[in-house]
Formats: sequence, structure tokens, C-alpha cells
Amino acid sequence: MGEDASISFGIRMLAGEMSAWGHFGQSIGEVESNPQRINKILIRGINTAYARAIANANRKAEFKTFAPSLAAVNLARIDVCKDTVNAVFDENPRDVSLKDILTLCTKISGDMHDVSKDVQYTYIDVHTIVNRELFCSTEGACIDQSYALTQGKVSVVAQKAGGIPEVCYDYVGDLRGWEVLKGKNAYKQSFGDFALLRTRETLELTEAEFLQATNEPVVVVTNPHFNTLLVHEIVGHPTEADRVLKLETAYAGRSWLFRDFNDNELGKQIASPLLTAYSDPSANGYGHYKYDMEGTPGKRVNLIENGILKGFMNGREYAAILNHSPNGSMRATEPHYVPIVRMTNTVFANGNRPPEEIISEVKEGYYIVNHRIPSISESRENFRISAQKVYKIENGQVTKLYRRGGITADSKDFLMSIDAVGNDFEVFPIPNCGKGQPMQVMRVGNGSPTLRSRARLTGH
Repeated sequence: MGEDASISFGIRMLAGEMSAWGHFGQSIGEVESNPQRINKILIRGINTAYARAIANANRKAEFKTFAPSLAAVNLARIDVCKDTVNAVFDENPRDVSLKDILTLCTKISGDMHDVSKDVQYTYIDVHTIVNRELFCSTEGACIDQSYALTQGKVSVVAQKAGGIPEVCYDYVGDLRGWEVLKGKNAYKQSFGDFALLRTRETLELTEAEFLQATNEPVVVVTNPHFNTLLVHEIVGHPTEADRVLKLETAYAGRSWLFRDFNDNELGKQIASPLLTAYSDPSANGYGHYKYDMEGTPGKRVNLIENGILKGFMNGREYAAILNHSPNGSMRATEPHYVPIVRMTNTVFANGNRPPEEIISEVKEGYYIVNHRIPSISESRENFRISAQKVYKIENGQVTKLYRRGGITADSKDFLMSIDAVGNDFEVFPIPNCGKGQPMQVMRVGNGSPTLRSRARLTGH
């Protein structure tokens, strides 16, 4: 347990005859009360970023003969903004004492152990913060935006005597104050009730049979929590423009949606006409903000409309290359990191079918409940995602529970096979999306309603 305050900064600069980026970032540590020291550090950073930009521009010019695709960096035009965005909360995160947090964590952990002697291990983590970001540019932008964050994580291990242990971990969180842990969250539950629910579900799984894999696709109904990770992996990441342009290939991979400018899926049917997907930083969720780290106003990006691929999340440089409008998707975990394209609140859109009705139409299939672990191909063209729980569906009824199962499919095949979209849309927090070199761990929001499609089952 502890509390702290820190400050960091990042400077990006375009310079040189064949303009190139130069970057300098630094964490200053604890907040300084000496503005002269900060001023000196910033001036040194500006000079270093400029020197790096000139060096990069000169090196590009030297290699132009051997690499004709090298070109000056161009930025798509945006509206230059001056604005102040205040943090939104009912209960100020800075007013919550360490004692209150410790008391909550200790109580919840004790309550989880009291459920059953088969609860072998519990872990509770709670933190609440306020981030303030100041963005200024030579174009005249001056944006001061603050966001609150409150998050609780629960982990539980349950094991019957002589049995195989079952593990579960999950999160509650939102960009708001302490009220998040009292029930103002996607689950509409207090953090304590949420932890007890996950504990009972984990205990239930210790008595379930292991799911057997199938060689052929079967009918699967996937719930919103499971689809949160599905949309993240097979739609969110492949529609980030730096992956599309192969600028993240070394670490994070490419995109199955864009092989090159003459061979791509833009304007083509990649999913069922029932399916629409979008990314929207203006919506509530972990991916919410008003302006990205280039000062671009964030806006909704329609990624898939009625099954047709429509666009990508981008930054100003990538928008210029693709000849698309900038949509404000450049973010960094901390100011001293280089901003990269990150998904925001990226979701499958809501449908009009009650989930109970979708299940009732299934003669034989499986109900896939809550995501666990993904395994994704390099370009995201296929996936394997495990589920917390899998139920058999027989004659429209949810029946037998299985453990250690999931689904696997080619991404396009799965999306094209969707034949029902529910009306139970939810957005859930994803606090640990990794991308970049060096690694940046970002909070994003993902969500979906219930979906029905076809996939192969994976088993223990």
C-alpha cells in the first residue's frame, strides 16, 4: 500500500529538409516545486529532440537512393484546439484514505475465504488516481485534460482435495471516482459482491468436467464478456493504422485486413451483414478521452458497417499516408513514451435480439461465458481464446457446465458466420493491453452484445 505523485514529459519534433521525427521523454519523478529546474530539463529535452530529428532527416536523405519509398513526414491537418477537460467523479479519488482502501481489501479477501474451505488463495488490488495531461504544440494547441480512474482486481484459486485447481481473475473499473467500487460500473455490482460472484463461479468449476475439443465447427453463443476479448483481438488490433502499414511488425504484428495498398479488405465484406463494429473515445469506458496525444479531437471510427470494412484508427501521419481523415487515436501510457495508435472503446455494436431468444433457437451447441486467455496469429487472421465457463446447449436450454474450454476459428469465417446479435450490449475494462517497443501497457474499453456463430471447441 502507498500513495505518490509524479510528473513526466515527452517532446516530439519534426525537423530537417526531409522532415523526420525526433523524440525525447523523461520521467522527473516526484512533483517538483522548483519551476526553474523543470524549465532547464524541458529546454534540454527540446534541444535533444531537435538534434535527433535532424539526424534522422539527414539519414533518410542519405538512403533515399537505395530506398525510394522514404519520404518526408507529413501530418494531416486538424482543428487546433484550446480546451480544459475536468475529471468526472462523484467521490474524489484523492479523498480516499489508504486506511479505507486497506480495510476494503482485507474485508473482501476474508469474505472470499469464508465462502468455502476450498478457496486456497485470494488476491485483491485496489487503486484510485487522477491523471492530468497538458498538451501544447507550435500549431497553437493548448489542451489541459484530467481523468479519474478507480480499479479493483480480484484473483482467486479454488481446489478440491486431490483435485486440479481452478484459477480466475477479473477487473472492475472505470474513469470515475470511488463510486465505481460501490456499484457504478459495467457489472452494476459493488466490488465486494463482484469478488464473491467470481469466487462462487470458480468453486463451481472445480466440480465440472473438462471440455473436449471438436474437429469441426459447432454452433456457439458467446456472451458479452467473452466478446470483449474477441473484438479486442480480431477487430481492434488489426484496425490500428500502424499495424496496417506494417510499422509495428517487429513486435506486435501486422493486419489480416491490409496486405498492401492494392490488396486489402477495405470496402469488402469481411463479416455478417448483421455485424457492425466501431471505436469511440467519446463513449464511457477505459478508452474514453476528448483529445489524443497529438491534440486531435477523438471521434467515433466506424470500422465495420453491416459487415463491410470501412476504416482504421489512426494518427495524423498515418492518416496522411492512407488519405483518411485523422480520428485521434494516438496515445501513450505515460507522456515520456512515444504515442502510438491504440484502440479506444472498441466494440461490436448492439443488436435487437434478446440473448435468451438467441439461445432458445439452438438445438445443439455451446454457450461460451467470459474470456480468459487469448492466443492470436501474427496478423490476427485466426484466434484461439479460452473461456471461464462453457455450457452445453440442448434443445434451447443451457445445461451441463464444462471447464478449461474455449473456441478457435479463422477470424473472417467466424465473423461471416454470425447469424444473431443480441441487445445486451456492455463495455468492460481491459487494463493490460500491451503494444510497442518499449512495451506500453494501456487501458482500453471493449464490449459487445451476445453473438451466435460457429467455431471449433478447444479443450483441456
